[in-house]
Amino acid sequence: MNSIVPEPIARQPWGMLIPLFMLVAFGAAVLYSAAGGAMQPFAASHLFRFGVFLVMATVIAAIPRDLVRTLTYPAYMAVVVMLIAVEAMGALRGGSQRWLDLGFMVLQPSELMKPVIVVTLAQFYSTLPVGMIGGWRALLLPGALVAVPMGLVLMQPDLGTALAIGFGGGVVMLLAGLPLRWFIAGGAAGVVAAPLMFFFGLKEYQQRRVLTMFDPEADALGAGYHITQSKIAIGSGGLFGKGFNEGSQSHLQYLPEPHTDFVFATMAEEWGLIGGLFVIAVFSIILRWGLRVARDSRDRFASLLAAGMVATIFFYVAVNLLMVMGMAPVVGIPLPFMSHGGSSMLTNMICIGALLMVNRWNRNAPRGGLSG
Repeated sequence: MNSIVPEPIARQPWGMLIPLFMLVAFGAAVLYSAAGGAMQPFAASHLFRFGVFLVMATVIAAIPRDLVRTLTYPAYMAVVVMLIAVEAMGALRGGSQRWLDLGFMVLQPSELMKPVIVVTLAQFYSTLPVGMIGGWRALLLPGALVAVPMGLVLMQPDLGTALAIGFGGGVVMLLAGLPLRWFIAGGAAGVVAAPLMFFFGLKEYQQRRVLTMFDPEADALGAGYHITQSKIAIGSGGLFGKGFNEGSQSHLQYLPEPHTDFVFATMAEEWGLIGGLFVIAVFSIILRWGLRVARDSRDRFASLLAAGMVATIFFYVAVNLLMVMGMAPVVGIPLPFMSHGGSSMLTNMICIGALLMVNRWNRNAPRGGLSG
């Protein structure tokens, strides 16, 4: 077989890549239906973006370890500067100021911070002596590294992205070995501070989203409209769905954002429970492979980096699925590899590229124990 298939192709993790390609193709089919049976404007650009970012992921996979570690802190500073620039001169869309218009493209810097915060904390903890992990120095600087971009993103405002940055950073900090009691204390403090954050930290529309999660039918034509229509679409799909391109909720425009945040509801209406189980199974395969890459890493930096990238993808998947089923507030988190949108595809393909990169490091690493 090796004589037939070139070695660079044969050694790729096809057990993850083939399911990923299937998920992207399935997403294109759902977007085709969301557009009323047309490749434009969603499905064609979805496939084109995936192709472009797949090339980008391939380039990332080839980056040497030393170069990654050298560029980590400059990359973090560059993204922070871009977040500050968003506040100063960012483009305003839909009531939010989240984008930089670079002329040739419109960039959302907060998306870049999700993988960048992971690699930054992985670099920090890989250079921190093990004996210092339980001290406050292991918490103060990393905490500041996470808090600065979270604060800037909350000013945009973008609660979902801020939570994603915090989640990725928190997972790396936990896996780095910080005492569990700190996380328990932080969780308790969060519970105590939640009412204050709700009344004084969230904007009025964000408060409505939280309250709507508990009783969407109380304002089914207002704040609860998104969740109500999403649950109707998912429930009406039944076991096998209504059939490809036969979804009434999306075609009759009852379902808001059927091609982005609520693409899973669009899919479930037409493909039913079987389609939903397929999507969840593919994500499970991708995430399990990523965890195996993290487990097989033979140095601390690579292991934390891979685990943090898995956590970032998992956050997207978990929050989106909970959101469309009415179990989480509507926070604008798209479904990876299926939703239409360049920013989400960019972030998740950076994560895939980073996992491919660590997988290559693992394959080329000499046998031995963990190191910094």
